[in-house]
Amino acid sequence: MSEADEAAGAQRVLVIVPTYNERENIEPICARVMESVPGASLLIVDDGSPDGTGDIADKLAAEDARVHVLHRTEKAGLGGAYIAGFDWGLDAGFDVLVEMDADGSHAPEQLPRLLAALHRADLVLGSRWVPGGTVVNWPKSREFLSRGGNLYTRLALGIELHDATGGYRAYRREVLESIDYSAVASEGYCFQVDLAWRALRGGFRVVEVPITFAERERGESKMSGAIVREALWRVTEWGFAFRGKQVRSAFTPRQGARQARRDQARRDNARG
Repeated sequence: MSEADEAAGAQRVLVIVPTYNERENIEPICARVMESVPGASLLIVDDGSPDGTGDIADKLAAEDARVHVLHRTEKAGLGGAYIAGFDWGLDAGFDVLVEMDADGSHAPEQLPRLLAALHRADLVLGSRWVPGGTVVNWPKSREFLSRGGNLYTRLALGIELHDATGGYRAYRREVLESIDYSAVASEGYCFQVDLAWRALRGGFRVVEVPITFAERERGESKMSGAIVREALWRVTEWGFAFRGKQVRSAFTPRQGARQARRDQARRDNARG
């Protein structure tokens, strides 16, 4: 048995790859996923790409039963694409759902490492900023922005994650069934922070494993200043609300204890 198959085990794994104008990247990334984890399935969520990405995805699905395509009519954002993918995957009965970029920045060859870590976690984050993690072809300004944003997130939300903004991750289905992901209205970095924070607040085990993140070689990046500003604003807002709740709980210990018991009971019920 290969390392990839052993990592996936008996679980049904779905790799969700959102696309918009990725015709140069979707075929090679699909081939690499299938080679790295042959037992997995792949769902391409295409937002009506005008460059024909959706047509290429349909061709790949026709050639390989492990590949599926979900067509959306317009560009509606990364968060919306993942929510649609999560809905599709949970309805189809998959046990593990993976987020992965289409542009090659998330190496499929590292996916077995994420899947293997699910033996000790409910959510695994591929992390650029833990020992062993790194980035390739990034200017120092972007590295500073990412490291600084993650440090700010740790301080504002009181979490220990070093790369909460990263988008290469694997969820057990129980996490997604419990955290009300469909209520997440954020996009980009903020979408990823929101999901990870919800998982932590839900009492799920979240671990980080090192990855090498490589800047795309073909096509245009979807990252924008608006996405960065949204993340900063929302994390600040959540941070104020979180710290305020901590202060109030300090003055109402009995109420806090009752809430903790209710939260634990909800987690126990969610796990069976």
